[in-house]
Amino acid sequence: MLTRRQTLATGLAAPALALTPRVTRAAGHEASALPTNRAFQLGEFRVITLLDAHTARDDDPQSIFGMNVSEEEFDRVSQENFISPEAGHFFFTPTLVDTGSERILFDTGLGQGGLITALSDAGYAPADITHVVITHMHPDHVGGLMTDGAATYAEAVHITGQAEFDHWTANPNDAVTNNVLPLQDQFQMIDDGAEVRTGITAVAAFGHTPGHMTYMIESGGQQILLIADLANHYVWSLGYPDWEVRFDMDKEAAAASRRRILDMAATDRFPIIGYHMPFPAAGFVETRGEGFHYVPVSYQFLG
Repeated sequence: MLTRRQTLATGLAAPALALTPRVTRAAGHEASALPTNRAFQLGEFRVITLLDAHTARDDDPQSIFGMNVSEEEFDRVSQENFISPEAGHFFFTPTLVDTGSERILFDTGLGQGGLITALSDAGYAPADITHVVITHMHPDHVGGLMTDGAATYAEAVHITGQAEFDHWTANPNDAVTNNVLPLQDQFQMIDDGAEVRTGITAVAAFGHTPGHMTYMIESGGQQILLIADLANHYVWSLGYPDWEVRFDMDKEAAAASRRRILDMAATDRFPIIGYHMPFPAAGFVETRGEGFHYVPVSYQFLG
């Protein structure tokens, strides 16, 4: 009996996958067919998810997700959730929080122009941004800090976690060298439990990177948690928090962070925004078996 990988290699179609959906490929990282922004009213705050990019990948997603489970389990879980085990679609979604007096941007995307377009479509320009908060320093989060050798958000205060800053400035990748180090003197450091401003609190979720941070947004008695890359796929990571993810630097710590924070979201029933969740990137978490289930938002936050 052929395995999925053997089937892919031979070009044969697996009958069991006949009912799984076909993935439509976006051109590179272009944001085709989807809206570029979605606004949510959270108390006195306006929270806007901004689609920087999305792209299809038709290579083996289990080379990224579920690295510690069998191929059979990965296929079964995928089919039970109506997605193909052979392909995935990935989203890159920074978030803007407009408090009325500040405009706080969380992460800056790939640096290929999609975020600037999304900001413009939402009625904002880079000069309007008062704070830039970097959840962690992977390239798809810091790529837009610089544009043509200058700070993209030149008027903004730049903020990141102390542990994250210390790790990457001592061990820079190309994205940090090109986009963070030129601005390092402009960064302010934040630790677990500290406030960016009243109503926006850092919540440590280490593991994906050494200082990966999530942020609780609260206004008018309402909450929403920006989970950044706590879970990088709504099924293969959020649904199964113990599945190993290639991009998690400390896989055991990342799984523990997922379980802790997703359990809190499910128990307290507050919504989340995930950088890599299907756009508009917002939803709820419920328990399912030994893991979790992602429930996308519908009309809950329409103003």
